[in-house]
Amino acid sequence: MEHHEQDNYSAHAERGASSAPARDISEALCERVRQANADKTPLKVVGGDTKAFYGRPVEGETLSLAEHRGITHYDPVELVISVRSGTPLRELEAALDAEGQQLGCEPPHFGQSATVGGMIATGLSGPRRPWAGSVRDFVLGTRVITHEGKHLRFGGEVMKNVAGYDLSRLMVGAQGTLGVVTEVSLKVLPKATETHSLRLEMTLDNALERLAEWGRQPLPLSAAAWHDGALHLRLEGGRSSVAATAERLGGERLEASFWSDLREQRLAFFGDTDSRPLWRLSLPNNTPRLAIDGDTLYDWAGAQRWLRSDAAAETVRDAVARAGGHATCFTPQSEGGAAEPFTPLAPIVAKYHRQLKAQLDPNGIFNPGRLYSEF
Repeated sequence: MEHHEQDNYSAHAERGASSAPARDISEALCERVRQANADKTPLKVVGGDTKAFYGRPVEGETLSLAEHRGITHYDPVELVISVRSGTPLRELEAALDAEGQQLGCEPPHFGQSATVGGMIATGLSGPRRPWAGSVRDFVLGTRVITHEGKHLRFGGEVMKNVAGYDLSRLMVGAQGTLGVVTEVSLKVLPKATETHSLRLEMTLDNALERLAEWGRQPLPLSAAAWHDGALHLRLEGGRSSVAATAERLGGERLEASFWSDLREQRLAFFGDTDSRPLWRLSLPNNTPRLAIDGDTLYDWAGAQRWLRSDAAAETVRDAVARAGGHATCFTPQSEGGAAEPFTPLAPIVAKYHRQLKAQLDPNGIFNPGRLYSEF
């Protein structure tokens, strides 16, 4: 099977999809996990480490998946691809691009060494998320190393209903705290025939009204962000639909690079010269401006908001909770961010988290304390 997978991967490498050979180090990874579990030694699971800032710091022996890489199966006709966790995201995207396809969730990289495993661990999605889906929505199956060092497969390469926990999707956003994801199968999407980005000057209130109105219409929107007096839109789809919508909405042409700069936090709003902590607010998209001191960039048609503010963590979280959302601090505590980056769990939810952790990682060896100090 592995020989077949290597040949499959090489075929894509010949088309320029990869700059490094595929490599399977799963046996070595399993042995490291078995030994760590026996010794009750904490493991710090890492890939490209470009998202190390996201979450609480972990103390433990480094378990690197960076060398566990390669596309193991790709069927462009069925829009399905399977890839090892250490594979750089840019290589996966290059392989898909060669076939006119893409990752629908448009995940951020935050660095050249970003890996597929990091995408799964953090579950972060880009500007297209409200219209196409999140990382979790595209996961079909995974291979995971359990605390006992067993290499198990969950799910498959087709969408289907399952009984009990959907463990593959449970791994998305778990930050490596439930097991070591070694491989993932993903549903992918065809790239749009036509793309057009535009900028419309308008107030925030007007922008939220217009977005709510457009959301009830069959417009080819795939991204919407407001900041500094202007609404930025991306249209994707068939040529006639995109052209007709662009003519109807008007505005001025916007460089397509705006969206990758937003996704990768390269816009001036995210610049290092601003020392105020950066918060990610998740809210109902029609929520009015919140009464929090600071500057805000509105993404996902208002459902995701980036806030620069010196306000206390409790102040930010209370205001967001009252609006029906939650807040995550993207600035590490060492740089002035909140001590707990993720919203504290309600007692009943925390109870289920502890029970799940106890079942999947009873000795607490996988990225202990990464999400919350208690597990």
